[in-house]
Amino acid sequence: MRRLATLSVLMLAASAAVSAADTHPFSVHDMIAMDRISDPQISPDANHIAFVVSALDLAANKRRTDLYLVNADGSGLRRMTSHEASDTSPRWSPDGRTIYFLSTRSGSSQVWKLAADGGEATAVTKLPLDVGAFLLSPDGSRLAVAMDVFPACAGLECTTKRIEANAARKSSGLIFDSLFIRHWDTWSDGRRSHWFVLPVAGGDPVDLMRGMDADGPSKPFGGTEEAAFTPDGKSLVFAAKVAGREEAWSTNFDLFVAPVSGAAAPKNLTASNRAWDTQPVFSPDGKTLAYLAMSVPGYEADRYRVILRSWPEGKDRVLAEAWDRSPSSVVWSPDGKTLYAPTEDQGQKSLFALDVASGSVRTVVKDGTVDAPLPAAGDRILYLLDTLTSPAEIFSVKSDGTGARAVTHFNDARVAAARIGKPEQFSFKGWNDETVYAYAVQPADFSPAKKYPVAFLIHGGPQSPMGNHFHYRWNPQAYAGAGYGVVVVEFHGTPGYGQAFTDSIQGDWGGKPLMDLQKGLAAAIARYSWMDGNQVCALGASFGGYMINWIAGNWPDRFRCLVSHDGNLDERMAYYDTEELWFPERDHRGTPWNNPESYERQNPANFVRNWKTPMLVIHGGKDFRVVETQGFGTFNALQRRGIPSKFLYFPDENHWVLKPQNSILWHETVIDWLDRWAKGKKPRS
Repeated sequence: MRRLATLSVLMLAASAAVSAADTHPFSVHDMIAMDRISDPQISPDANHIAFVVSALDLAANKRRTDLYLVNADGSGLRRMTSHEASDTSPRWSPDGRTIYFLSTRSGSSQVWKLAADGGEATAVTKLPLDVGAFLLSPDGSRLAVAMDVFPACAGLECTTKRIEANAARKSSGLIFDSLFIRHWDTWSDGRRSHWFVLPVAGGDPVDLMRGMDADGPSKPFGGTEEAAFTPDGKSLVFAAKVAGREEAWSTNFDLFVAPVSGAAAPKNLTASNRAWDTQPVFSPDGKTLAYLAMSVPGYEADRYRVILRSWPEGKDRVLAEAWDRSPSSVVWSPDGKTLYAPTEDQGQKSLFALDVASGSVRTVVKDGTVDAPLPAAGDRILYLLDTLTSPAEIFSVKSDGTGARAVTHFNDARVAAARIGKPEQFSFKGWNDETVYAYAVQPADFSPAKKYPVAFLIHGGPQSPMGNHFHYRWNPQAYAGAGYGVVVVEFHGTPGYGQAFTDSIQGDWGGKPLMDLQKGLAAAIARYSWMDGNQVCALGASFGGYMINWIAGNWPDRFRCLVSHDGNLDERMAYYDTEELWFPERDHRGTPWNNPESYERQNPANFVRNWKTPMLVIHGGKDFRVVETQGFGTFNALQRRGIPSKFLYFPDENHWVLKPQNSILWHETVIDWLDRWAKGKKPRS
């Protein structure tokens, strides 16, 4: 208990010390210094939370992850691990005495365990391959672990021998006869992530997916949310896509169930739905399986509906069909009468409660970005919450939405030390006079008597809103701290405004979004007299980068400067370059050979002749989504036309800039570019 009290006192003292010290405008250094909280897990008695904290190690140019424990009321904060290796994914034993977790402290990623009241960690698995994810069975006797294996191999030794043989080859050529040849930032080598089950006490792992040419969890971002033990612990339900040669243009993920003994092949539970099925979650009484399902094949931004299936052989029913939102996850209340679901909603990511019997929906937490809701003791719900003014902390709220309070305070002192801009949400009439929402953020140290230049941020996706969210790559406060007002428009295509709003830009990337951006910026300039409408720079990444390239040729006289990060220049060639073909095929309504008009109609390359605005181009060498040659081409065009331009290239980054030192360079280069053209400052050498 002395350790618990000491840590709490130190954190309070730090907050007091910062409040008495001089503050400074928010910058990238504040942004990357924030502790990042993730993966909260509630104990079986619902009174304690294990979670992960990622802390900056700037000297090592990385972040370090450790496990922490706190009581559900916010007392008793304790650091559980402090190893230099990565410790993640805490999971409670059924009796609440042990916390299992993933760690690389043995030199590979394996499952370890630690007594909940402290002590030394001990290894649970010593497998020859890295464990990418794991689940604990309901009775705590078995582990489900995900490992990358060659599907045809009968055991782990076969995979390890093939890896060794490949490493020993003198030639470097790679031969492929199907897609993917690479995905996100990784080249394919024939291995697949498969779910295995083995006893916690030790034993041989059983490949539940043997022979399946599919990944479980999915790549590149899937995790344990895609799998669940059945209530009796005798089977595992998991999501996987078995699409054969169509994998690169299919979104047909299905739910499968397989016995943990491996005695039978996995059975497809959702074969009738050719769209995306995922995230199985069993009710507390084990009688109902809830999961998320899309209905449109080949479309990753379709609405997720909540499906309830009587287990094991019952029929499906859609819960809350009239609720025109797409939840990112669902979790059951302890009595099984309610499902809690966070979802994008008009510029927020709110928490909703869905009544299982009636399908009625009510809001529990409206403002901010909510993730990872968990039922806790005393009819309360725990969740992660971040906003435009604060990074994620664990919060607690009563199930009726009252009594919200912070449970953790990791970043209070850092937030207090940095002067930030005040955000405000507003709306305007966009395309077709439909209501569109946007955010404006005042500069730090704002004075209504001054005029400020504007950073006009354009979000990616196009279904990836910035919203009321503390972003670690595109944070409006980084620009507010540099003396800019910020405007962010949630244009047509953005989720959280109904599925029709999201779907509306298919075949029209350069139409409705551009009109919304034009009208939104005009509305902001008219609404906020402190914004200098003559000193505006536009910035965007991914779809936002595409839109910057589109703006350069279709709105060429509006901006002082542009920043295009990982954006497509040639939309037709981008189809042939990328890996997930389902995305352009859906949004451009076909392939370039079947519907070339759609690709050419909204192709920035066709309007380079109109370019005139100074542009900073940024690209990552490991970006296989929007390949580096798109950035090269953009810079080539700018240079050839004699337009002031600069190119920032990261050979070691993918679609995102993740390394701390690279993030610093990114922000310093971008702010310097904006200052040069919107403030008239000389560029730094």
